Amino acid sequence: MPDSAGPLGVERLFDADQIIVSKTDTRGRITYVNRVFMQISGYAEAELLGQPHSLIRHPAMPRCVFQLLWDRIQAKREIFAYVINRCKNGDHYWVFAHVTPSLGADGEILGYHSNRRVPDRRVLEGRILPLYEMLLAEEQRHDNRKAGQAASFAMLVEGLRAEGLDYDEWLFTL
Repeated sequence: MPDSAGPLGVERLFDADQIIVSKTDTRGRITYVNRVFMQISGYAEAELLGQPHSLIRHPAMPRCVFQLLWDRIQAKREIFAYVINRCKNGDHYWVFAHVTPSLGADGEILGYHSNRRVPDRRVLEGRILPLYEMLLAEEQRHDNRKAGQAASFAMLVEGLRAEGLDYDEWLFTL
């Protein structure tokens, strides 16, 4: 599997009527991708299946947001989030993701399903980008990645507390 190129700073856009879809197993390894996912990411299906979904993780994405995401879906709860992903060639694309656990008849998690749509540019540029830049700066301020992630997660939680909102309320009032 070739490594993804580093970030180039070129944003790829997709149409509002397109939905990027992927499924993973419980460890985050890709089990399904749709054509839109392949077109926007620049990967072929064979390059994606079986790979960790973090293959498309962009270095500008705060790790604490993924911590929130994983905490929620492992607790059998859905989550919506703005996410920046990295394409195979180093380009990037923003999405508004809806991630849900896929449950078996016994209620146990079988894997995860994600639908990603075009993000609201007003919200992305006005609220999400400044927040993510602040969280990422906090993460990078620490020599230890785990300590940085914990500090930025605490910053995120405290920011929500200061606004008197939980994450879902905050996101849908933007």
